[in-house]
Amino acid sequence: MNFTDTFIKRPVWAVVVSLFILILGLRSIFELPVNQWPRTENTVVTISTYYYGADAATVAGFITQPLEAAIAQAQGIDYLSSTSITGLSTITATLRLNYDSSKALTEINTQVNSVKNQLPAQSQEPVLTVAVGQTTDAMYLGFYSDTLATNNITDYLVRVVKPKLDSLEGVQTAEILGGRQFALRAWLDPDKLAAHNVTAQDVATALGNNNYLSAVGSTKGQMITVDLTAGTDLHTVDEFKRLVVKHNGDALVYLEDLGNVTLGAENYDSSVAFSGKRSVFIGIKAAPTANILNVADNVRKAFPELQSQLPAGVRGEIVYDSTAFINTSIFEVVKTLVEAMIIVSVVIYLFLGSFRAVIVPLVAIPLSLVGTFFVMYLLGYSINLLTLLALVLAIGLVVDDAIIVVENVDRHIKEQGRGVLEAALLAARELGGPIIAMTVVLIAAYVPIGLRSGLTGALFKEFCFSLAGAVTVSAVIALTLSPMMTSRLFKSGQEEGRFAKRLDRYFDWLRGRYHRVLAAGLDSWPVLVTFGFLLFVLVAASGLTAKSELSPTEDQGLVFMQIKGAPTASPQQMEWIADQAFQIANKEPEYLQMFQLTGLPSLNQGLGGVLLKSWEDRDRSQAQLILDLQQKWNQVPGATIAAFPLPSLPGAQGLPVQFVISTTESVANLNEVAQAVLAEATKQQLFWFSDLDLKLDKPQAKLVVDREKIAALGMTQADVGAALSAALGGNYVNYFSTAGRSYKVIPQVLQVDRLNPEQILDYYIRTPSGAMIAARTVAHIETSTEPESVNHFQQLNSATLSGVSGVSQGELLARLKGILEQMAPSGYSSDYAGESRQFIQESGGFVGLLLFSILIVYLALAFQFESYRDPVVILFSVPPALFGALAFITMGFASINVYTQVGLVTLLGLITKHGILIVQFANQLQRAGHNKREAIEEAAAVRLRPILMTTAAMVLGVVPLVWASGAGAAGRHDMGLVIFAGLSIGTLLTLFMVPAMYLFIGSTHSAASIENPGAQADAGASDSA
Repeated sequence: MNFTDTFIKRPVWAVVVSLFILILGLRSIFELPVNQWPRTENTVVTISTYYYGADAATVAGFITQPLEAAIAQAQGIDYLSSTSITGLSTITATLRLNYDSSKALTEINTQVNSVKNQLPAQSQEPVLTVAVGQTTDAMYLGFYSDTLATNNITDYLVRVVKPKLDSLEGVQTAEILGGRQFALRAWLDPDKLAAHNVTAQDVATALGNNNYLSAVGSTKGQMITVDLTAGTDLHTVDEFKRLVVKHNGDALVYLEDLGNVTLGAENYDSSVAFSGKRSVFIGIKAAPTANILNVADNVRKAFPELQSQLPAGVRGEIVYDSTAFINTSIFEVVKTLVEAMIIVSVVIYLFLGSFRAVIVPLVAIPLSLVGTFFVMYLLGYSINLLTLLALVLAIGLVVDDAIIVVENVDRHIKEQGRGVLEAALLAARELGGPIIAMTVVLIAAYVPIGLRSGLTGALFKEFCFSLAGAVTVSAVIALTLSPMMTSRLFKSGQEEGRFAKRLDRYFDWLRGRYHRVLAAGLDSWPVLVTFGFLLFVLVAASGLTAKSELSPTEDQGLVFMQIKGAPTASPQQMEWIADQAFQIANKEPEYLQMFQLTGLPSLNQGLGGVLLKSWEDRDRSQAQLILDLQQKWNQVPGATIAAFPLPSLPGAQGLPVQFVISTTESVANLNEVAQAVLAEATKQQLFWFSDLDLKLDKPQAKLVVDREKIAALGMTQADVGAALSAALGGNYVNYFSTAGRSYKVIPQVLQVDRLNPEQILDYYIRTPSGAMIAARTVAHIETSTEPESVNHFQQLNSATLSGVSGVSQGELLARLKGILEQMAPSGYSSDYAGESRQFIQESGGFVGLLLFSILIVYLALAFQFESYRDPVVILFSVPPALFGALAFITMGFASINVYTQVGLVTLLGLITKHGILIVQFANQLQRAGHNKREAIEEAAAVRLRPILMTTAAMVLGVVPLVWASGAGAAGRHDMGLVIFAGLSIGTLLTLFMVPAMYLFIGSTHSAASIENPGAQADAGASDSA
């Protein structure tokens, strides 16, 4: 590689190239966006349709089913799930990763519009919302007061705070949670209605006719136009009280004569609390295409101004900010980056013993890292957790090139007595080929991951190509700047220091010792080769027995809580349950604050989160607290409360395990099978906490109408149904306006008159003759037990077994599937949601990916070495490295997950560098006249020091990853452990197994095939030395 001579002889060229890299890299740093993850779009489209008063089965049959059938025809949907509860249908379309959310929303909206005419006339319009698929909102803001009512706080938030937050860039919507939106409530008294010969339906009709919004236009004279309005609508509670419902001659029946008319709230079902205080929350939902860090930053900047404008007595706080973990994680990775640089610098000095020699790698490391930012900018990447992690690994990789250049120059000066300039020229020529080969191999190893689809490909594409970019920049520096610097910095007598002499003596002894052991080992080289093939079998066995999961659980400083109350639970009971959970969590020393939401997404459900103190201020981890809180929350009567961590990777929501059982059979049959599966899973102790979303335990009272009697009275079914719906349904009639904003008008019977089903029979219905009869005259009550909700998955009846488990995701899902196959008759199938679905989608194909990487590396090496056999020799170093890594995984120090998988591919590229150095030099020695045995022994001995140096730099460089703790440490630890263990054990075995394999099938090169006289001269000199 004589082109390297140019940069040694023309140092200005080398400096200019490096300055270009530096300037472009520094400029790129300030242009790159900062994200938590590489850009991914995980979108969930939710279609909500209210049908006030309807039971779950009616909602499922008349609302959910026709909408599901239409929505399923839209493109880009990964899976469709739905929940039908009393009065509400919720359909969730989870889109495929990175599918265009705008396109999907348009298609889904079109499909929904196509079946609107099939929906019941009394149902509301379907409402479509689009959001990022995650368990929590990006942020929760809490507002509370000791003086103002919740209605007043909510009204202020809706009028002032919500519009300002909605207008911030990247905010999809600011959602009011636990609020009490003002509404005109006409609480009707059944006895007064009967006394005045009025039905609830009459009241609803009167409200519709006498609170009428009119648009009467304007007058148009010859010269003047006057806008007109008519006072046909009502604006105050007093006006509604005096609304005439009926007249008997001169006697008028007013609305206030029939019950209590107040300015109340639309809904009394939900409630939220912040650290025990009743509050109103605003949940900040980030747009699918937005950068969550920017969204949170915008909200934090706007919040002080919002706080200063709050009414007297109202306080506001940021209750939960999901980006606190993200920012801490990024800080931790940057800290690890600095630690790795310091460790690597110390390692280089300890191996070379010369400050002058250390300067070259110390310049190469930051220059390569800064240059990587320019590569990232060109590729359109961002600064995120994974690209920063790539830079941590890059420190060990980029320093390798500089180390082997420095060591080779140092060897030429010390062992062969060459001048500094001559040594630099020879070393650069000799290493040009290996450096390019090693760079190509590392890039080739990462290509399969970069081409992979799914979540792994989307997340780790930036990681892999950032690392490849760093290696490329490092190679450029190693071939241009590093040789030039050695030619200027090194001196012929620089080895005279006492420490340097001691190091040289030690490495000379080690080299001689290794040479003798290797020679003895090569006397029985078939044993070493057989051992290598045995390791290959052990690698396969370890891979099959190791526990597997999608990603390790990160300590995010938050224990999430999911509450499910009894099917008959009231809002007051749900508040009491949430308060009990708070009282328990509040006593933990790690507790910082807590938020709770009850009545969401349905009346007997709730969620919340316990925010923990910062990582350095607590002794117990998030995982330990989850176990502790789960045991204590299990003692809360009347509810099941789950404690679980948030997903570590983007795109999943809900509990960590979600195993779906689906069938075309009835809900009752499905419930039997699901309960049997749950019982067996509990028996096998697969879960810490488990729950089935199918619960056949909700009491339902059915009003059975005597058709003959109502026919005899001249009535119809519609008369009875409409009268009872108007009294009990809670549907709004229309809107009224006050202070420039409109609110709903809702007539409904007082709660005291609908405490139990029997009271319904005392309601009065008017017959066509005008007579009032009690409902019990024509109807009676029958009770039954129905499901709390009717759930569908991919349009089939489904039951989802969800929970938290100490068993690995892979083993757990396999065992659950086995239990289902054993318990269920034909016609039942399994599917997955949430993290479990991600695991199933991402877990398959890693063996194929690894083999694909090995194939790509083999082809790259075959091209470099112009041989089919030499690459096999080099790749013989892979089984021991993989064995070393998988041994620690099998022992339980880590798991097979996306981080360790990428770590194993990285290991493939790293370990082959040793083989390249040995084989390339052995080939040169053969061409210089040595036989194959002499060549490989000498090459291995000469390359021992640079191999040990590069291994030590890389292994010790990832030590900060292995001992990482705090935010985002679990993934870094797993990847660091794989590289640390695999490279340490792999290098030790490679130093013996590659030479043995070289003797077995390595190419034979005759002296006549000499192509590089410089290399030949150098090889001969090193041999004589």
